[in-house]
Amino acid sequence: MKEEWFGKWRHTFKLDPDKTISDEALDAICTSGTDAIIIGGSSGVTFENTVDLMSRVRRYELDCALEVSTMDGAVPGFDGYFVPIVLNTDRSEWILGNQIEGLKEYGTFVPWEETAAQGYIILNENATAAKLTGAKTELEVDELIAHIRMGVQLMRVPLIYIEYSGRFGDMELLRSARRAIGSARLFYGGGIDSAEKARLAGEHAHTVVVGNIVYSDLAAALSTVAAVYK
Repeated sequence: MKEEWFGKWRHTFKLDPDKTISDEALDAICTSGTDAIIIGGSSGVTFENTVDLMSRVRRYELDCALEVSTMDGAVPGFDGYFVPIVLNTDRSEWILGNQIEGLKEYGTFVPWEETAAQGYIILNENATAAKLTGAKTELEVDELIAHIRMGVQLMRVPLIYIEYSGRFGDMELLRSARRAIGSARLFYGGGIDSAEKARLAGEHAHTVVVGNIVYSDLAAALSTVAAVYK
């Protein structure tokens, strides 16, 4: 599998268009040494708040990507686009239904060279994304590996995103995911609120995604950047 546009990211911050962040905090995040900013959220995402956040981030010289969770939030002008495919749900709209609807509407305009399918495995039953998609979150190791193989080997997605969203995950499961990932990239997000947790996740994930802590403890969020490079 060829090197993707996101292939060298070790650390990213994920910012939610539906949440408020000051100019000072955004400046600190964007000049922290992180590799990229991912913009996306599970609810409240609109064209207007996505454009607003993108325009603020674009003042800085770092990659800015959009996770396309709704058609309302599909905004041109990003460096790259992630299209989530939830692998651990039996609700077809989250595997191909919403994606087909999006392609019917915007397929002609998709910058394919900068667009990547994102194989999501959501493992926190209390997360908004899990409730929204009906994700089966209680996966044993063999089930997790089977989901990864389905995504990487059968569906040929270039990255798997292990998402705990709000809770720090099982690092042994993450270790198993890394062993099964093959040539795809492994992203991890969820519950990273300290440098130590970022370091632990970075031992197994290619890319560590830090989100919620940005809005509650900026100093802790900033400490995660250097931690993944140690």
